[in-house]
Amino acid sequence: MGKRSKKKTRAPKPAPKPPAVTGETLRPKPKAFDWRRILQVLLIVAAGLWIYRPVLHGDWLMDDVNYITQNLLLRDTAGLWKIWFEPGSFIEYYPLKASVEWIEWNLFGNDTFGYHLTNVVLHVVNALLVWRLLAKFGLRLAWLGGLIFAIHPAMVESVAWISELKNTLSLPPFLLAMGAWIDYEERKRRRDYWLALGLFLVAMLCKISMAPFPVVILLYAWWKRGRVGWSDLKASAPFFVISLTLGVVSIAVGSWFQQHYMPVLDAVPMGGFFSRLACAGLALSQYLFNCLLPVNLMPIYPRWEVDPPSLPQFLPWPILGGIVYGLWRKRRGWGRHGLLGLGFFVLNLMPFLGFKTVSYMSFTWVMDHFLYIPILGLIGLAVAGLERIDGRLSPVLRPFEIAIIGVAMTLLVFESRGYAKIFSREETLSTYALRHNPGAWTAHDTLGNALQRSGRLNEAMYQFREALRIKPDYVESRYNLGNTLLSAGRYPEAIEQYEQVLKVQPNYPKAHNNLAVTLAQMGRFPEAIEQFHAELQLYPDDADTRDNLAKVENLQKMVPVKH
Repeated sequence: MGKRSKKKTRAPKPAPKPPAVTGETLRPKPKAFDWRRILQVLLIVAAGLWIYRPVLHGDWLMDDVNYITQNLLLRDTAGLWKIWFEPGSFIEYYPLKASVEWIEWNLFGNDTFGYHLTNVVLHVVNALLVWRLLAKFGLRLAWLGGLIFAIHPAMVESVAWISELKNTLSLPPFLLAMGAWIDYEERKRRRDYWLALGLFLVAMLCKISMAPFPVVILLYAWWKRGRVGWSDLKASAPFFVISLTLGVVSIAVGSWFQQHYMPVLDAVPMGGFFSRLACAGLALSQYLFNCLLPVNLMPIYPRWEVDPPSLPQFLPWPILGGIVYGLWRKRRGWGRHGLLGLGFFVLNLMPFLGFKTVSYMSFTWVMDHFLYIPILGLIGLAVAGLERIDGRLSPVLRPFEIAIIGVAMTLLVFESRGYAKIFSREETLSTYALRHNPGAWTAHDTLGNALQRSGRLNEAMYQFREALRIKPDYVESRYNLGNTLLSAGRYPEAIEQYEQVLKVQPNYPKAHNNLAVTLAQMGRFPEAIEQFHAELQLYPDDADTRDNLAKVENLQKMVPVKH
């Protein structure tokens, strides 16, 4: 046997020395500038600002009179204290929203620009936060969801109407709370939990419609794990406490205020349970249609008769049931996502479907500003669906997909811009509403107010009388007709209108005040003084009324006593 050659073994190379630790080493390398992300942000911001540019110098609309221009609480130096600690001093207990309005009034007064700009900026911020939230669900096209939210025509009513600050202001803490809750679910950090709870409290102090949030996080738990466990119920309990407590307080305060200070609202002829069930189904289908095909939107939709309901009016419920059943059968796959999005939509619309009577239902069943939060569920589904389609398309077809999406987004932008222009002027909005819904007596009243402010008194009187022809017991139009007659110097007719108002609603302070002014104009000072005192019993801190009372009392002293 030959000799075996010995293999030479090489010594292992010494490990490279780690670089010296310096400040430069610890400093993280800057990331490449993400131009694509910047362009997406700029697109959302630019689209939102361009759509709402026409409303920045727009008019006060509808409820803006009650909430802003004639709200004595905003002129009160102690207004902030009363907003928070004297429930009943205002229509609703939304103290954070009312505090922002108090600040706005002291900054901007009667100039609408600042109020509109606040709403528009908040809306654009909300669109970016929608993007952030959808990204937490792992959606690659989350930015598109933010864009859809920014440009959807159903959002116009919330953004262009100053009084709907409660929508634009309450959504940021809601979205941030949902994001914090998702972080808590992922990492189980207590600080995320408490952050979510605190942000939810902030949202509830802006608007009571945030109340379904605890149910939403339970729906999220089911979506994530396929079940709702005891730990989920325990974690959601503090959210339910906040939701129920502030919900009860807000409802009680609103009911008390309207009973004592607001005009009598006619009973809504909804009938019994089946009438309400039919109305809820029809309202849900109308809201869904407005989200999916947002054309011919209206500020005041015609009311359908549901007392008694007809059999076809129940049709939306079996259709919805069939959709839910189909999604449930596919719950181990894409059906689970469908149930999350649709469930979010329905849960957040529940307070506005007619099961509970709300004041606006005296003239319409649906209003688009109630979609400001619920639409997020459908937007999330739309983005997820587009991602699913995009993942199955061949590269050849992708340019066509991008073109179709681009055309759809462009159409939404121009539709929203045109609708926003309608909201820029009260006369334009009212005329538009009456063209689409001639029986909208509140639109006649709003148009009459716009005409009165422009000095077209005869046209204003016609609109108020049209409102009373359709709705003879509408106290607000009768009061406004009295104001117009007063401006025209037709004092006896004005007094007649005010007295009819007070027969229906004795606690209507504005009617007492204007009746007093009219009586004083006619030299009937004792009767005027009586009416001023009647108003001061309702609003003891009204400085203008006290000033007017003092002037009339001085005038009465100057009148020679007849023997």
